[in-house]
Amino acid sequence: MSGGLSIHELLTPVAVIDETIMETNIKVAQDYFDRIGRNFRPHIKTHKVPALAAAQIAVGAKGINCQKISEAEVFADAGFTDILITFNMFGQARLDRLKTLNAKLDLQVVADNSVVVDGLAEVFHGEQPLKVLVECDTGAGRNGVQSPEAAVELALRIAGAPGLAFQGLLTYPKAGCEPAVEAFFSQTLALLAGAGLDCPVVSHGGSPGLFDSDLVPSATEHRAGTYIFNDRSMVRAGMCDYDDCAMHVLATVVSLPTETRAVLDAGSKALTSDLLGFTDHGLLIDYPGASIAALSEEHAVVDLSHSDRKPVIGERVRIIPNHTCVVSNLFDKLVFHRDGIVTRIEPVAARGKVV
Repeated sequence: MSGGLSIHELLTPVAVIDETIMETNIKVAQDYFDRIGRNFRPHIKTHKVPALAAAQIAVGAKGINCQKISEAEVFADAGFTDILITFNMFGQARLDRLKTLNAKLDLQVVADNSVVVDGLAEVFHGEQPLKVLVECDTGAGRNGVQSPEAAVELALRIAGAPGLAFQGLLTYPKAGCEPAVEAFFSQTLALLAGAGLDCPVVSHGGSPGLFDSDLVPSATEHRAGTYIFNDRSMVRAGMCDYDDCAMHVLATVVSLPTETRAVLDAGSKALTSDLLGFTDHGLLIDYPGASIAALSEEHAVVDLSHSDRKPVIGERVRIIPNHTCVVSNLFDKLVFHRDGIVTRIEPVAARGKVV
């Protein structure tokens, strides 16, 4: 594949990215955070491509967010020097790698329990301190301490370790719960002040609440990933329209076994089985009445019983994924285009980095 080729000539299934829409998404989000005076730290797990992280930083983003140390290593090798890893770090081999990273860049990690903090403290001894944020559960029901009091207790444990530095608070909240997040943060900040602890960073997160971040005035930064491409879940969340979705998966109709069933060449290896609460596996843009009802590894079964039109065998169709972050990780490369003409091909450099 090379620049100048039409995306309609590509072998399918293939994930294609509209450069113009992507650039607009990057700018709109950064303009919002500039307007409310908040740092913005993009999460690279959505795209896993250093060139795209560079584009985000070029318009004003402050550092990047990685989920795993293996992702962080890829981006450190690509020249990024301000990285936050938002996953509890366990195991000697992983902590040794963390120590190597910390020696060459501005690194931050999270912890939500004393086991993680004590493990970090055993490896970091007073050389360049490792910055640690306390992760707080503000309603999402995932990782995080359960109360402001528990957050302060863990912050004191971090601050008391010679090789660690308490850097602040962090949450990945349930969408639409900004008042609860603000209440948790403001209570914790008051308790930290009472304990004599500075809190340089208060990190809020998530794309589904991207443009509601101003409702959490205690936050100093916001983290988000999906916004760069957008997807079906972001449209449902009211954060964008379908025209703002930069990623499409192109697939080919390979069979029409019955009047009400079509089969595409994009199965779970291209579309992901991650439903995110939807009842089907992506939106067929040109056939809004059709439904991608089932996936196997290489096949997508489309229910045409409510579609006014039927595709033909060999036809290319466009699909907006339910969850673009997972789709990026299914492809070795992403193909970029303007007005349907290929502009570049970028390897998904951090694909499969799960440790």
